[in-house]
Amino acid sequence: MTRWIALIPESSGTAGYLLDGARLERRVSAQTEEAVRADLGDAPRVVRLGDGPPDRLPAAVLPQGTSGLPALEQTSPPDIIAASVRLWIAGALASRPHWDGVICATQGDVTHWIHISADEAVSAQTVLTPRLINALGGAASADTDALADTLSRPERLAAHLRQAEIKGDRAALTGHLLGAELAATRPYWLGQEVLVISATPAPHMAALAAQGAPATALAPDDLVGPGLAALGGALGLAES
Repeated sequence: MTRWIALIPESSGTAGYLLDGARLERRVSAQTEEAVRADLGDAPRVVRLGDGPPDRLPAAVLPQGTSGLPALEQTSPPDIIAASVRLWIAGALASRPHWDGVICATQGDVTHWIHISADEAVSAQTVLTPRLINALGGAASADTDALADTLSRPERLAAHLRQAEIKGDRAALTGHLLGAELAATRPYWLGQEVLVISATPAPHMAALAAQGAPATALAPDDLVGPGLAALGGALGLAES
């Protein structure tokens, strides 16, 4: 086993993880990579998540025989999935070998819907629903009637949003936006098992349950350790 450091970009700086093989020893965060490295000390190997050109979909969740973990890229529809989200997926799959289904991962103000099959990310559809909810002043939870209304008639979204705005109904704003998202991503969740990854309680859980789609909620912080252990194995830094 090898002692190594993983560096992950964050909105507020850089997070650093010191590992001995697959065992996570320390985590620190700071505004600069230099500060993180100074705190963690030296290690024979440093892996910067997101370095290098993105891997084009379809692509293995964990590439073999490489030196790091780049982002994922899709040509049509055009999309980029950050390496940190790719790490979450690896963490989710660590306890679900050969799992097939869909990852619904919210990072910042975007939500990725990613089809997983045979340990590959096959295709993706990303939406700006969280950004729109924030911009329009929506609530954290979604009104179920509003969600169902726009899910069945997504072409009415703009009118539905205006009606909710006039009523001052923040939950309806969220419901209409989430209904439009589910309409746009129907091929991803219909008949699929979904893993919903979000740092905060995601309205997707109730929305998917209402549609009869089996879903499991996962927290990103719980996936980083298993994801790094799996990455260490793929990079030859830990026993796989």
